Amino acid sequence: MIVHVLDEKPTGPADDPGPREPQDVTEVAAPPHGTDSAREAGDPAADGTDPADLEQLEPAPPSPRAIVLSLGTLVAAVLVGVLVVIPAPYAVNGPGPTKDVLGEVEGDPLIEVSGAETYPSTGELLLTTISGVGGPGYPARLLNVLGGWISPDSVVRPVESVYPQDVSQEELDESNAGLMVSSQENAVVAALTELGYEVPATLVVAGTVEGTDAEGKLEEGDVLTALDGEPLPDYQTLVSALQEVEPGSTVTLTVNRHSRTVDVPIVTGEREGGGAQIGVFIDPSFDMPIDVSINIEGIGGPSAGTMFALGLVDLLTPEDEVDGEVVAGTGTIDVTGAVGPIGGIRQKLAGAVRDGATWFLAPSANCDEVVGHVPDGLRVVEVSTLREAREAMVAIGAGTGDDLPTCTAD
Repeated sequence: MIVHVLDEKPTGPADDPGPREPQDVTEVAAPPHGTDSAREAGDPAADGTDPADLEQLEPAPPSPRAIVLSLGTLVAAVLVGVLVVIPAPYAVNGPGPTKDVLGEVEGDPLIEVSGAETYPSTGELLLTTISGVGGPGYPARLLNVLGGWISPDSVVRPVESVYPQDVSQEELDESNAGLMVSSQENAVVAALTELGYEVPATLVVAGTVEGTDAEGKLEEGDVLTALDGEPLPDYQTLVSALQEVEPGSTVTLTVNRHSRTVDVPIVTGEREGGGAQIGVFIDPSFDMPIDVSINIEGIGGPSAGTMFALGLVDLLTPEDEVDGEVVAGTGTIDVTGAVGPIGGIRQKLAGAVRDGATWFLAPSANCDEVVGHVPDGLRVVEVSTLREAREAMVAIGAGTGDDLPTCTAD
């Protein structure tokens, strides 16, 4: 903080002009007690002052211009108060803070690892966020809306198109916190798998998809142990096996149900992106080969998953992949390493370049929102998997990133 010191005129003895010459004082006798000193209008004052001169000292009535200015100031003050206080039915989102996943939070590493050696990095990997008002518990004011309309990096939308209207602030915060925890777990599994670790998992059925063949056949709490006789030691094995199945064909799932082994035939459906799906929600319980904790507060949702995974990959490898570069990014991630789309990509691009990033890793599924909105000084690389993000990170650090794929108009 810079404090400006202003030179002031010295006070005290230096300002004292010294002793003064005695002045002649003419005594004035006080009027006799009870004497009425008031005079009729027109009589000269006792000190010789003409009453006409006294009338000139009375304040002049305010001019019309002064009245208008006063009223205008009052109206402006009232309007500012209205802008600050009155809620508006809009949601305003702008660039939020960034966090270096290779850095520290209050003196502790953002990503902490025990059970494996970690290595330093000279660069930064920034997760990006959006900040906003207008959701449950955080109503937007008219002033926020006006600011959002003015800012080229903010977006203003009707609140009902952004936030569900039947959800409380507590429920929304709880949901975002849950998504963040799930995102971190997915990131750790994906990163460790990318690095060649085995991450065993118990595949517990959390429910079935309505309208699929699994409905009524599989039960909540069933544990999947095999598909067509092949063991399922982890979630990736299940996903890989289903990618080889023709949608519409029947597979046999072996499940552990109440300590009994049961074979359940399931007619598969088609999975978006290719392969088959069995119509169940899986809540895997992972047996992590090393301990990883991610220290971050005040940020919710799943969109930091890709950067968490990329940061863990960098920490667990001896190479200095980023090598002094500042790389920002975003994207959800699942345990197979697939990078998914997120919201607020344009605000995240603005936040990244604001905080010094020169590269940005964007989900391929967000490319249509990226084209035409990339800030000056920022190069966007599209990625759809953790493997692609890792390869991009290595190329950027090596100075060969110019050939990396970027978002283009279809």
